Amino acid sequence: MDETQATNAIPDAAPFELFDEWFAEAKKHELNDPEAVAVATATPDAMPSVRMVLMKDHGANLLGPQGGFVFYTNSHSRKGGELIANPQAAMLFHWKSLRRQIRIEGTIARVPDEMADAYFASRSRDSQIGAHASDQSAPLGSRGEFLARIAKTTAQHLIGTVPRPPHWTGFCLTPSAFEFWMDRPFRLHERRRFTRLADGGWTSTLLYP
Repeated sequence: MDETQATNAIPDAAPFELFDEWFAEAKKHELNDPEAVAVATATPDAMPSVRMVLMKDHGANLLGPQGGFVFYTNSHSRKGGELIANPQAAMLFHWKSLRRQIRIEGTIARVPDEMADAYFASRSRDSQIGAHASDQSAPLGSRGEFLARIAKTTAQHLIGTVPRPPHWTGFCLTPSAFEFWMDRPFRLHERRRFTRLADGGWTSTLLYP
């Protein structure tokens, strides 16, 4: 390993702090949506599915001392139903501009209603209307049918604030493991996995690429 590789090695540090460092770099260099993350879920009988969402909050002490990563969705959607039925998930951040990725695994819980209310209130009015009009993941006859529902919902909320639909909420992934991946020449990549201990601390090890 040359001097540069050794200097920039993935440190054995607190994983949330390391995530914050990498995420700050991604916000400087990633062209589009550095907060975009693939979220993988599974049904109770282990049928997997994955999709992209936007992380909207995170932190080592978010919603409790174990911290977490928050995103919002329609709880009636496929991912919402799977998260409720089997409250475990995995996330993958991939920042191509940095040639880095972070995998996170853990358990899922809904965020408090007041937190979901506050975030919903911060969204654009058009996005709020869309949350009411869309039966996310349900079959749709035509694009025109959806646009008609948008128009009808808009007419119903011409005045005043748009309330959060009760089925639209946030989910928080509380991590039990992180894996940080860094590109290296000749596909000799660097990987470090952090695993949460019973006392809430972390242990880590390098992994073969």
